[in-house]
Order: sequence, then structure tokens, then C-alpha cells
Amino acid sequence: MKTALIITTLLVAITCGIMYGYACSVNPGLGKLRDADYLKAMQEINRAILNPWFMICFIGPIIFYPVSGWLIFRYQGIGGLFVLVASSGLIYFAGVFLVTGAGNVPLNETLDHTQLSVLSEENIRASRAAFEGPWSKLHLIRTAASVASLALLLVALTRKS
Repeated sequence: MKTALIITTLLVAITCGIMYGYACSVNPGLGKLRDADYLKAMQEINRAILNPWFMICFIGPIIFYPVSGWLIFRYQGIGGLFVLVASSGLIYFAGVFLVTGAGNVPLNETLDHTQLSVLSEENIRASRAAFEGPWSKLHLIRTAASVASLALLLVALTRKS
């Protein structure tokens, strides 16, 4: 039971670190780039992040939350620990996983199919405006949700049960 909870926490912590790092440094840094450079950089980052290491940490909690919850339920029933882990899992699923899949990924795919080299300066500016604002707002939701999920897991791990 504890091992599954530690694995869940580790995977969420790594994902949270990625989200937080983007929010605190990557996005503000990219925001200073010219429009075409910003869009090209985001295309390359969005392509690079689709790798097994990221996917394990991002999707792993979707597997380990239910395992942790089931083990806690099996050995302790529905109590404070179960509620903490279930709440953390729901926040992660809705605020990180679903927001990414329903919001950020479609924006990434649209940007990926945009041939920047054939766009006018005006179209590049419009493409950035259509991408950057919505993507950044969704990312802030993901960041807050990952921090909240991690905080609940840390409380669960340090709880005496």
C-alpha cells in the first residue's frame, strides 16, 4: 500500500515539477521571443516532450491512483487517507490530465500543423495570439492542479495511520 502511494507521489511530483518549471521560467522566457521565434520554439518543445520518460510520469498517476486507492480501501476502508488520495486523484485527473487532453493538446496539434514559413507576419501574429493566451491559461490550471494534487499526496504520506 505504502509503495504504491510513494510511486504515485513520485510520478505526480515529477509532473508537478515540469508544470511549475514551465510556469515559472519556460513560458515567461518564451514570451519574450518574437512571434515567429515563439511559435517555432513551442512547436519544437511540444514535439520533444512526446517521449517515453514524460509519458510515464504524466500517465503513470492515472494507473497508480486507482491502485493506491484500492489498496488503501482494502486495508483501511474509507477513511481520511482514502479521501486524501481520492481527492488528489480527482484533481489530477480533471485539472492536469483532462485539461491537457482537451485543451493543451489540441492547441499543440494545431500549432504543429502550422507551416510558419508560409505565413505572413500578420498571420504569424494572429497564430501566436490564438495559441499563447489560451495555452498559458490552461497551463496555469494544470500547474495549480498538480501542486494541489501533490500537496494532498504529501499529507497522505506523512499521515499516521
